[in-house]
Amino acid sequence: MFTKSIVKIPCENMIRGLTSVNLGIPNYLEALVQHQYYINALRKCGLEVTILDANEKYPDSTFVEDTALLTPHCAIITNPGASSRKGEIHEIKKILINFYEMVEEIIEPGTLEAGDVMMVGAHYFIGLSERTNAQGASQLISILNKYGMTGSAVSLKNVLHLKSGVSYLENNNLLVTGEFKYHPEFQKYNLILIDGEEKYAANSLWINNNVLVPQGFPITKSKIEVLGYQTIEVDVSEFRKLDGGLSCLSLRF
Repeated sequence: MFTKSIVKIPCENMIRGLTSVNLGIPNYLEALVQHQYYINALRKCGLEVTILDANEKYPDSTFVEDTALLTPHCAIITNPGASSRKGEIHEIKKILINFYEMVEEIIEPGTLEAGDVMMVGAHYFIGLSERTNAQGASQLISILNKYGMTGSAVSLKNVLHLKSGVSYLENNNLLVTGEFKYHPEFQKYNLILIDGEEKYAANSLWINNNVLVPQGFPITKSKIEVLGYQTIEVDVSEFRKLDGGLSCLSLRF
């Protein structure tokens, strides 16, 4: 169960953020409204929310999840693979030392963005992507092992981050789309398949027996509710324009 979370207010410069999709330029004012609703949803799940100020120097910095991996035993500062995001880690490190006694770091030549890391109990699946390389994954596994946890690497082909296409909903339930539907490492889980126009909703977010689901994906929402979860719809359409999803917008611990 999580008790705390960290979010970062979008900056006006988010309109210049990184993107691989052709969905238009984000509306900054609408993004602010959506971000506040996201914060409200976190609080509804019982989380205390630490809100960091916007930083115009880093257009993508509202996607705070990529800057750190928070485990029950330590915080791990990442080393983002996108060069424009590397400076974001300095601010998050200053924040996390207030919450964690043990703070580890991924260092060059390793790169790692935590959007590529999915926690399943004490095991962490690590996506090898354009943003997370083998050296970064190896460093992360070594750190995890140091604290009695484990990790394994998963190669990606068609998505930006691992959690763009797969999300663990606890209780052995795994939300999957695309290339992950037949991945051998995931066949031991109860797979909830998300296809076609709803594949974006594969990035749904379990928090304390609630599941945040992006607004506008009724099939996914229904499949999750059939499993007994309480769902909360959150509109993150402006963040989707920057390849962002529900998990990207917060750190939960």
